[in-house]
Amino acid sequence: MAHAHESNTKRIWMVFGILSVITLVEVYLGIIKPEALHLNGPGTSWLNWIFIILTLAKAYGIAWVFMHLEGEKKWFRRCIVWTAVFLIIYLVTLLLIEGEYLYETLSPLVKW
Repeated sequence: MAHAHESNTKRIWMVFGILSVITLVEVYLGIIKPEALHLNGPGTSWLNWIFIILTLAKAYGIAWVFMHLEGEKKWFRRCIVWTAVFLIIYLVTLLLIEGEYLYETLSPLVKW
């Protein structure tokens, strides 16, 4: 028995549109750099947190759609997503801690 071939053209364009809008928001915020978002948030500025969250949203969307995670078992999806989220949060935490240390250590020597 042959399966009917479904066209995913509409879905691909929808995903393209969503990812494009998120990217445009990132580029827009990167160009104008609103002064209100330069206030220190937890560990870094709120603008950096917005970039981190939007980037994670794009990565999750790409994995969900193009790696076909929506068709997998619930626990398999959770294993992939939770592992990636944990590792990314761990990496961001280490980068923020080390970046703050380098900034405090080198700020008397380097003009930022």
